[in-house]
Amino acid sequence: MNLRWKKTISYTVAACAVVGSISLTSDAASTTAGVSAISSSTGDLEGTTYSAYAGVSLTVNDMLANATVLATESLLADNATEAVAQSEYANIAIAQVDNYVYIRETASADSEYVGKLYNNSAATVSDTVETDDGTWLLITSGDVTGYVKQEYVVQNDEELAKQVSRRLATVNTTTLYVREEASTDSSVIDLLPVGDDLTVIDESMADSGWVKVTCNAGEGYVSTEYVTLSTDYTVAESKSAEIARLAKEEEEKKAAQEAAEKASQAAAAVSAKSSSSSSSSSSKSYSAPSGSNGSAVVNYGAQFVGNPYVYGGSSLTNGTDCSGFVMSVYSAFGINLPHSSSALRSVGSAVSYDDMQPGDIVCYSGHVGIYAGNGQLLHASTYKTGITYSNVNYKSILAIRRIL
Repeated sequence: MNLRWKKTISYTVAACAVVGSISLTSDAASTTAGVSAISSSTGDLEGTTYSAYAGVSLTVNDMLANATVLATESLLADNATEAVAQSEYANIAIAQVDNYVYIRETASADSEYVGKLYNNSAATVSDTVETDDGTWLLITSGDVTGYVKQEYVVQNDEELAKQVSRRLATVNTTTLYVREEASTDSSVIDLLPVGDDLTVIDESMADSGWVKVTCNAGEGYVSTEYVTLSTDYTVAESKSAEIARLAKEEEEKKAAQEAAEKASQAAAAVSAKSSSSSSSSSSKSYSAPSGSNGSAVVNYGAQFVGNPYVYGGSSLTNGTDCSGFVMSVYSAFGINLPHSSSALRSVGSAVSYDDMQPGDIVCYSGHVGIYAGNGQLLHASTYKTGITYSNVNYKSILAIRRIL
């Protein structure tokens, strides 16, 4: 953008005694020359007194000052508009619909759909097409490219884009320390393994090497040296990917139920055999899994409340961390899950908050647990609390996944 401005104003002095125009620029020399020329020029105004010329000169000076202010304001507005246009949000369109909008192969409602853009999902706009049916946008979202009606998305809204996206700090070191303050001398409040991620809530100190994040222990700071920063949007799902996902979810759900039933039967047989013999052990005993649904998962996991939290652990009795707890509880039902809070956000099938049921996996920034029902979360929380219950809304929920 050319930072020099040029505007033309008209002026009238002494009841149209002097009428004309002057071209103003931001160049101080040109401005001075323009005023000087008017002040010294007589033309057809030889009978006009000096005071009239002085009035013209002063009037023009006032006009110059006012024009400079207006032009500066215009320049600032233009610069702000250009800054937005050049930002990462310039070509972003966010779906604002009840559920989803179809992405069409061509700019027509009669065209075959190639994917779905769900509410609050993001896309980049590369072209606008006017048709008899209205305005269509050519978008790309994830691996889907096609057309959506303009009325179903909001474009160039930086605030909305920020609201629906998430700034991530992905761990790229073996163990990430989350500190109470932005200093290596500050206390460590949480630990995360490589590959996990946290939600960034403040990047104002990024230049000094720190960002503020939210973790299970609350809000803290991580060094940018040990994380990779990125922006995460929800993107469209292609038609073929949706078909494959639904088939996979159905197969996984069926396999999980069968595994849970077998594990429950095997545990019941072991329990019956052990109960036939006497035991003098005074150590705490735990019941084997009974049932093959979400409530059975909660009942089994609830036995371990009070047992310790251990970073990197997966023992329900001797110590486990949050993802280790979820993994080990489900393992008792014959279901294999990853030992990672971020990886658990993609297992099973997605569930909405309103449809959440006991046994569902609830995922947060840097944390995960099992929904116990009645608004309660069963999880391996912190070193101080160990395995315990908390309000499921104790922090912002990122995803809810169902296995059984």
